[in-house]
Amino acid sequence: MSNLKSPIWLPGYLKLIVLSLSVILLSLKCGSTGNNVATNPVNKTTLASILSEKQFNEFFPMRDKFYTYAAFIKAADDLGLIKIKVARRAVSVYQFTRTDKSTGKSTIVRQDEDWNEEWAKKKPDSTYVIDYGNFCAEKDAQTNKKELAAFFANIAHETRHGQDGQYNDGLMFIHENNTSLAYTADNDTYPAVPGKKYYGRGPMQISYNGNYGYASDCIFGDKKTLLNNPELVETDPVIAFKTAIYFWMTPQTFKPSAHDVMTGKWQPNAADQAAGRTPGFGMTINIINGQVECNKGENMPGMNDRIGFYRYFLSKLGVSDPNCACSCGKMKGY
Repeated sequence: MSNLKSPIWLPGYLKLIVLSLSVILLSLKCGSTGNNVATNPVNKTTLASILSEKQFNEFFPMRDKFYTYAAFIKAADDLGLIKIKVARRAVSVYQFTRTDKSTGKSTIVRQDEDWNEEWAKKKPDSTYVIDYGNFCAEKDAQTNKKELAAFFANIAHETRHGQDGQYNDGLMFIHENNTSLAYTADNDTYPAVPGKKYYGRGPMQISYNGNYGYASDCIFGDKKTLLNNPELVETDPVIAFKTAIYFWMTPQTFKPSAHDVMTGKWQPNAADQAAGRTPGFGMTINIINGQVECNKGENMPGMNDRIGFYRYFLSKLGVSDPNCACSCGKMKGY
């Protein structure tokens, strides 16, 4: 509230002037023009402010026309209005509360069957919030650009098709080459729909019914959207980018989010330290594909391709990360 008051010794007309000024200043302070939601920016930084369309096109000159700058920015802006509160009991009994920041409406979109069981209530609880508006927008410009470089490095590697070392071949694949496999697994919360395939799609090549359902809960507030229609990830570029941002921002049961790693929020616990896990770009590789690429020495082609892309995008964005801890060669996967 404003501390401005109308002094009691002023003449009446001056009191009115001062009082009017007080109201105007208070309105400016609160961002009020009759609609706070519309006039208050939800995020202090936007992705478009650190990445132009010209840069995006230069970064991915061989990309499939499916992947556009407009789709990427819209995906980040739309998903940026969503916040998920994740409450967990025991190891894997979850409740998700999804908030639309544009309206302030919160809805429980997932509550596992065992949530109210006495045994689950007695287990340690943990709660954390995923604010998708923080994607490449939470910290200073240098950190935000480093995060964007790390994100681009991983999606470029996941979708590349060309010569190693050129770094111009990212975002070429919309889905993985082999679409004959269904990529289904037993999952009580996110069961596979008969006849549907959950092979890798989109910039992060999201796969398996569990990931499609989890992403759908977060993005749409309804697990059925992507479980019933996984093909949306390869037919709608905005949804495709949303699944990549979702995966980047969302911690998994035993893994931190790549976002928290790149912004310095995540610090290794004793178990992580024993497994050789350290903050830095290498940890994002471990999160995404650690079982295949990590803890296998320094000559893993996949790991080194991601590192090469990271350094390439850092240079293109005009930032540096000299102590990047880029390798996961000595990190145990999850």
